[in-house]
Amino acid sequence: MADQVAIYSPTLGLNVPNNPFGKDIANLGLYRALAQYGGFEALSFLNADGLEVSAIEHALLPNGGPTQLKSTNLLDFYAPCISGTLLRGQPYLSELAWMRGSFRSHSAYSLVGLIHTLGPPAVREKIGQVCISPVKPWDALVCTSPSVKDFIERMLDKWGAYLKDTLGAKTLEYPQLPLIPLGVDFKRQQDLAQNIELRRKYRIQYGLSEKDILVLWVGRLSFFEKAFPQPMFMALEKAFKLSGVNLHFFMAGWFPGGSQDHKLFIEAANHYCPSVSVQFLDGTNVELLNSCWASADIFLSLVDNIQETFGLSPIEAMATGLPVVVSDWDGYRDTVRDGIDGYRIPTLLGPTCGIGEELAAYQASGLLTYQDYIGSVAQHTAIDIHSAANAIARLAIDKNLRTSMGLSGIENVRNNFDWKIIASKYRALFSELDSIRSNHSIKNIPATNPFCDNPFQDFSSFATNKLQTSTILSLGVDLETAKGFFDTLTSLDQSYEGCHATSDELFHVLG
Repeated sequence: MADQVAIYSPTLGLNVPNNPFGKDIANLGLYRALAQYGGFEALSFLNADGLEVSAIEHALLPNGGPTQLKSTNLLDFYAPCISGTLLRGQPYLSELAWMRGSFRSHSAYSLVGLIHTLGPPAVREKIGQVCISPVKPWDALVCTSPSVKDFIERMLDKWGAYLKDTLGAKTLEYPQLPLIPLGVDFKRQQDLAQNIELRRKYRIQYGLSEKDILVLWVGRLSFFEKAFPQPMFMALEKAFKLSGVNLHFFMAGWFPGGSQDHKLFIEAANHYCPSVSVQFLDGTNVELLNSCWASADIFLSLVDNIQETFGLSPIEAMATGLPVVVSDWDGYRDTVRDGIDGYRIPTLLGPTCGIGEELAAYQASGLLTYQDYIGSVAQHTAIDIHSAANAIARLAIDKNLRTSMGLSGIENVRNNFDWKIIASKYRALFSELDSIRSNHSIKNIPATNPFCDNPFQDFSSFATNKLQTSTILSLGVDLETAKGFFDTLTSLDQSYEGCHATSDELFHVLG
């Protein structure tokens, strides 16, 4: 494998948006990790933004580094041929596979996609297109948790069985499904954990004594795509009564639903945990968020939504030395060691018959938006509130337990989820795919996407004739009149300028 990687990123997203989603933070973190710790000679970013290299360097290598960063056109398929790998921070490989076969060959390089969510049926459908496009065994879809991998395997098995039974497909080629988690900037979180002055200042600012316990949530404040907060509120109220310790719950994030959702959260908090001080803070304010990490005692995240497939915030919490109380849900199950780094709270999903089939049908027919679909599914997820309350109470009472679990979490992240570790796993994956590609018997059958091919070929029957090398053209006016025409173009004449030859080129042809 060449010591280079090409990255397909139409909009690179060097600046995390004001209202960030986990995938935005994770992709930027991955690119930064590959640049800083991957040991590559160069990273080439295929983008549509026309970015200056200096902008990429500022975002990914602000202090310099051995890796050369390049910015190139989105349709530069020479770069992945040199590197042997084209990485995409999304799970959509089929369109890239068609372009690879059309512009180069199936064996020109490997494609690697990254799965961030499986909630939207449209996302699952696009992932499923790997079965009916020239995606090969030397390509890969990175699964961030065993639950994600299990889901993809079952989905592709069902889809493949349908293609064989109804269309008579004899063989189907699937991409590799490597298991690589997301990572965090371990050193950055550790620096926050050790900032005693920041902790003291912030706790004084919010009126917290050293005996008070600050419980922290970090993430989107969305009941329809993250977590209904009522179980957390109820667990905190019960924990207060069990422990007798003053509890404060800070929810740092942002409300996708705006002020109306803010009101809903306030109403629920006042109703379900009147004995606990609950505050909603702007998690997009980096300085404020840093203060929260430094000042907290316990991290709480009882996610109940199928939108969540991994969960970065518990890892950030563990890296900061916080014991964590999380729902036993998808990726959380594989990052938090129950009874060691904190506690995983049992969850219960609805039955596989009845309402689930109706929700799927409603969403497929467009009668439910995606947000309402996953929010409705979450309504049928139960979380053991009593277990959560007992876990919070134990941690609130026992400082030594908080310390020991916090230290265990630090070691867990250092050994498994630091971006340095994750970057090395990606490098190993690229090498493995290169080996598979090199040793595979390859049939380079021409591959153009039948649903999105060359329009001048697909629609050739629409016109009277089509332009060919044998077509004879002649000017309908004299040469000087033709040249004068280009001096008096209207704005409409100049639309889609990128499709036109320049005036100099036209004059040359006419001459």
